[in-house]
Amino acid sequence: MTQVLTRDDAYLADFQSLETQPRQDGAAWVQTLRQRAWARFTKLGFPTAVRGNEQWKYTSVAAIARSSFKHPADVRPKDLSEAARLLGRAPAHADWTTLVFVNGRYAPALSTALPEADGVRVTGLATALTTHGASVERHLARYAAFEDEAFTALNTAFLRDGAYVSIPDGASVPSPVHVIFVTTPGEQPIVTHPRTLVVAGRHSSLTLIESYVGHASGPYFTNAVTEIVAGDGARIEHYRLLLESRDALHVGTSRVRQETDSAFSSTSFAVGCALGRNDFHALLDGQGGSCVLNGLSRLAGREHLDNHMGIDHVRPHTTSRMNYRGILDGASTGVFSGRVLVQKEAQKTDAEQHDKNLILSREAQAFTKPSLEIYADDVKCSHGAAAGDIDEDALFYMQSRGLDKAAARNLLIQAFASQIIDTVKPEPLQDYLNKLFAGALPGFQFGETS
Repeated sequence: MTQVLTRDDAYLADFQSLETQPRQDGAAWVQTLRQRAWARFTKLGFPTAVRGNEQWKYTSVAAIARSSFKHPADVRPKDLSEAARLLGRAPAHADWTTLVFVNGRYAPALSTALPEADGVRVTGLATALTTHGASVERHLARYAAFEDEAFTALNTAFLRDGAYVSIPDGASVPSPVHVIFVTTPGEQPIVTHPRTLVVAGRHSSLTLIESYVGHASGPYFTNAVTEIVAGDGARIEHYRLLLESRDALHVGTSRVRQETDSAFSSTSFAVGCALGRNDFHALLDGQGGSCVLNGLSRLAGREHLDNHMGIDHVRPHTTSRMNYRGILDGASTGVFSGRVLVQKEAQKTDAEQHDKNLILSREAQAFTKPSLEIYADDVKCSHGAAAGDIDEDALFYMQSRGLDKAAARNLLIQAFASQIIDTVKPEPLQDYLNKLFAGALPGFQFGETS
């Protein structure tokens, strides 16, 4: 299910250029990994949205496959100044450890890195490859397999930099770690391949925020991959914010592996983006593990967002919750595909998934497909999906209490969004999201600061 690479020569030229550059990571295995990934990508090609290819049935990546994106060579001084301006769109707090990446490369001048202490490492991936190469090698590309995933293969082939977070056994990071990937405008549309690797040791804890921010002066392509492994008893809160511009093309792939009694939660938020794909899969590979995946999006114009979610229950006594909500206006499109797989050994699994969409215009459309695939016989699983306009009875009730129709409608939209926002634990982040999603109110446009 592939389509011809119309720009394969450009990708090949950039890959060959990368191969001829002096190796800064000092590791032959990285070069071998890139070569394997490139070889796989050239066989897979970009996926196509055709009947029978369920994973991409409602999402066409033709805009990516047919465009010629330039891989940025280096970060220029004007990129840093532009990135500093764009950072105003992302949440921030003085207590957070913040790593900023500009056009895919770590920017120490814009970051507030956490000093390495008690074995906790929060740094750029390129740096980690030289200083902690053996540790990185044990985990990198182990969870996000690229054999059948074209975008993951492409990301791995062009792997150069990204975020690396390593928490040793029993350690905890007291305040959130915020990783921000910024794309700045250039003479040509560019592509970046952000990579994030998080390794949380036994009984460790971490709050991680991933933000993607870009300019509003034309199309660009972000192809991100995140790998997270949670050791026995680890606790990880993860937030993913898609704050790209309306012309942006973004494909994000996240893979999580959980071990015994670990607890992982991830909440994604999305606004803007011409084409957005959030491909998130968690593997509950330890008894007693729990996983929560939540999401909230607001789409307008002709924006398109595809949440492609999966949770794989491998061991017994595991729990999962999946709860997604979309607010769709204009001629936007929201896609949700949620798959919970309960394998034969995963007895006593407890799983729920829900997808709800608020449709605010006649042209907006939602495609939703929650699914359960169960091979164990002692489980408790459920799923559901709904899409519709604002509840007329609720609207009438609020108007009967003295609110005009617009105010009543806005309050109901806010209430719909707050079901997800209220689950956010870092208070500064929750405040930021409340303000951001206030833009869902009719007549209010999401702010483009550029």
